[in-house]
Amino acid sequence: MLAAKIHATAIIHPTAELDSSVEVGPYSIIGPKVRIAAGSVIASHVTINGDTSIGIGNRIYQYASLGEAPQDKKYQGEPTRLVIGDHNTIREFCTINRGTAQDRGVTEIANDNWIMAYVHIAHDCQVGNHTVLANNASLAGHVQVHDYAVLGGFTLVHQFCNIGAHVITAVGSVVFKDIPPYVAAAGYDAKPHGINTEGLKRRGYSADSLLQIKRAYKTLYRKGLSLAEAKLQLSSVTRDDVRLLTAFLNASTRGIIR
Repeated sequence: MLAAKIHATAIIHPTAELDSSVEVGPYSIIGPKVRIAAGSVIASHVTINGDTSIGIGNRIYQYASLGEAPQDKKYQGEPTRLVIGDHNTIREFCTINRGTAQDRGVTEIANDNWIMAYVHIAHDCQVGNHTVLANNASLAGHVQVHDYAVLGGFTLVHQFCNIGAHVITAVGSVVFKDIPPYVAAAGYDAKPHGINTEGLKRRGYSADSLLQIKRAYKTLYRKGLSLAEAKLQLSSVTRDDVRLLTAFLNASTRGIIR
């Protein structure tokens, strides 16, 4: 570690592993099993504990708490981990906990995510790439959030829910079941309100792809079919954009929002 990169008031455990380019601001505390890769910047008053690995080019803002013990009464001090990938922005007062022995033992945040102020990510969650979690969004334990999902401010996600790729939720949504890919959801409890058309356009989806996704959405939600009947109809569609949806439906164990 280069002394010039570490503020004099920061407390870094001697066994923590920080690349020489890492910056640590005033009064931050970094524990013994923490590893931080090149180019990451830790602001003031950040606490990072536990077996926590942080990749390259992350920016972690003041008062965030990463890698603390899970908020789970079953947790008895087992060795569990938090893994954060590359180029994530984690804003003020975020809390991201380690995993539990009852699941995979690891909470994972992938790459290029925008995690805004006061977000809570509980034990054993898996967050993909290029997601946005707006202010005060909260994930209970064991939640999965797939690539490019956008959770509006104050969205609450119940434990074990699965949020599909390219999903968007409105402010204040409360999610009790899985949300399939592409769906725009809102409400308490969250209900489907069409597809995330603007988000898909911004990511380069063609007019034909949007048309096929809309048709799949109508099959799932607008034809009065049971879920089993809708899945059967969609199974005949071989397009990759629709197969992403059918694969999600086939893997869902919690049930989907309807």
